Parts: sequence; C-alpha cells; structure tokens
Amino acid sequence: MKRSEIASWILVTCGLLIVVAAPFMARMIGAQGVIEIHGRMAESGGWTPDVIQAKTGIPLHLRLTSDDVMHGFAIGQSDVPAVDVLPGQMTDIVLKFDKPGTYTFYCTRWCGVNHWRMRGKIEVTGDEMASSQSITSPLYMTLNLDIDIPHPASVTSVGIPDAQRATQFSALLPTEYLNPDYYRSHSPAQGYLDLRAEPALTSLSDADTWDLVAYIWQSNTTPTGLVAGKKLFAQNCAACHGETGNGDGVFATDINALTKQSPLAFTDPASMLGASPALLQGKILRGGMGTGMPMWGNIFSDQQLWDLVAYLYTFQFK
Repeated sequence: MKRSEIASWILVTCGLLIVVAAPFMARMIGAQGVIEIHGRMAESGGWTPDVIQAKTGIPLHLRLTSDDVMHGFAIGQSDVPAVDVLPGQMTDIVLKFDKPGTYTFYCTRWCGVNHWRMRGKIEVTGDEMASSQSITSPLYMTLNLDIDIPHPASVTSVGIPDAQRATQFSALLPTEYLNPDYYRSHSPAQGYLDLRAEPALTSLSDADTWDLVAYIWQSNTTPTGLVAGKKLFAQNCAACHGETGNGDGVFATDINALTKQSPLAFTDPASMLGASPALLQGKILRGGMGTGMPMWGNIFSDQQLWDLVAYLYTFQFK
C-alpha cells in the first residue's frame, strides 16, 4: 500500500472515531468541565438546563447567561453568595459540595410575576453514608394546624403593642411564657387571652397585657435575627406583599388576576394576631395551595424561616 493511501486511511479512520466519540466526549465535558446555563423568564422556560449532576468534593464550574432580562442565581440553604446574570454576558462561578443531596438553585431578581418558578436542582452524589437521622415533621404538622384556612384573631389590640413599655412589669410574667415552644405554638391573640387569665397579672390593663405579648414575641428573636428577616422579606416577599407589608407589592395586581386572591397584608391585625409563628412558618415552608404563595422550604434554612417569621410580627408590634 502506498504511503498516500495509508495516510488517507488514517485520516478517514480518525474522522470516524471523532464522529463516534463526539457525543461521549460532550457528556464528559458537561459532567467534568464547564456547564453553560441560560436563564429566561419562567414563561419562556426558566433555567436551561434545570437539572445538573455533581459529585461531592469535585468543583462544579457553571457559566451563566441570560437570554432576556437580568436574573440572579443563588443556591438555597447555602452560604454561597448570589450573583447577577446579565443578558448577553457570561458569569462564571465554581461550586463545591461537601454532602450529597439535592440542592435548589433559584432566581434572585424579580423578573416577572412567575419569577419564583425560576428554579432548578443540582443532584449531588458521593460515597458518604446516608444520614441515619430521622426526618422531623414541620411544626405545623406536629400541631395539626390547617394552614390553608383563615385563622382570624378573636381579639385584637387597640393601638400598637410596645415591648419596651412592658419591661416595667415583665417581672410579673410567668417564665413559661418566654419558652420558645409557647411562642411558636400560640398566636398573639391566644397569648393575650392566656395572660388575662393569669392571677398575677389581673392588675394590668388591656394595653399593658398586649405590651406583654409584644415582649414575649420580642424575647424570642434577636436584633440580628430581625435584620436578617427584614433582608429576606425585601428580597423575596416585598414584590407581592409590599415593602410596608400592606399586600400592595408591584405584583399584587397580577397575583390577584391569576388567583382571585390578594397577597396577605401583614398590617392587618385580624390576620396576624390570629396566626401563630408555627402557622406562618408552615405557610412559608410549604407555600399556599392556589394562592400564588410559593414554597420556600427548599430555599431558606430553618433559622432563616424563623427570622423571617419574627420580622413579620414587626408589622404589628413596636
């Protein structure tokens, strides 16, 4: 065989090998190299791809871009900072996961009324043994609360309860009321009724008693927690519920048109004073059936959920 024929045969063989191996190589590059993710408004498809595979301990290199408006990218229940995803530009990030599991990534920029639907998942596998810890049911399920029905307060305050005013007679307060279990499982209205029935507190006026309720609620959070809750509210809730909690966010009209329900106004005493922290936490964690309220349980950590709940009561208590 002539040299020219041998060279031609080698070139043809190499070409066939490249054609056959190309799909396999592409999968390898996607699995071990750079994965390009495109963001679009939820109505146009959201994230593509929206499911990503990763391994524990192995860096995951993502290249993000937007095909329409500005989006944001963050990993739920993670300390990884959110990044902006700009139209026509590439943003590179590298992630590394220490534990196997399913991690939710989501959009952090209010890109439309269905913004919250822009979610995807990273499925992380590894050699670690599965945790033997039992899964704890959410508190609202343990307490058998129906979070889909209204819980209006049977009694509301006159004026704004002030925790600071209550410090002058807080020593009269039985200690069990400061227990986190009491706080989480009782609504402010029920707390007021329980306090009015306490023999040691009969000398207090109705306003004083409501101040004590505010004191109990304040005692179950911290200034740092309230700051964290306020930030979470501004980033994730205000577009629907309004910056001042009046239920009049920029998407409130659209939500009403879609669901025939308006976002809850946290400034409404009947709604908020009748809602226990466990009920609010459950609503945020699971979402509201048919209300347009999304599920945040796979986005927020347990501490973030309670920080957000504590902040919501600042629309009622000073």
